[in-house]
Amino acid sequence: MRWWDIEPVLELEKDLFPEDAWSRGMFWSDLAHARGPEATRRYVVAESPEGGRIVGYGGLAAAGDVADVQTIAVARDHWGTGLGALLLTELLRAATAFECAQVMLECRVDNVRAQKLYERFGFEAIGFRRGYYQPGNVDALVMRLNDPSTSVQGTEING
Repeated sequence: MRWWDIEPVLELEKDLFPEDAWSRGMFWSDLAHARGPEATRRYVVAESPEGGRIVGYGGLAAAGDVADVQTIAVARDHWGTGLGALLLTELLRAATAFECAQVMLECRVDNVRAQKLYERFGFEAIGFRRGYYQPGNVDALVMRLNDPSTSVQGTEING
């Protein structure tokens, strides 16, 4: 993801997460830490083959030996295509490159589709954060993956 991707990502963000969408400033702040030798973030976008429209994005932050999936989203018209798995694979590769032993994430308790994706990659539920998603006051399921390198072995992203 680059700075010029922020506006189309924000449009997708507002469509998918109307109550608790990230702000422009949140994306700018994380992108500021995604380049150079001291980078601690990895943000990616996926574009549709026809027209180059952004249809997915994801972001990861690393701190020490723990990474956190900050965000991951796929346009509704691309649900069920495997794009979420490709984005997650790329984030787990980044966690491995950052030499992280664990990857954490929070997922809305009502987002069963995302939970199933994370479970397929080996994430396990370890707790809840009450009222994490505001202003809707929706709880978050906290999930953890130990050794992200084992979840992406033998996977390949083309293009």
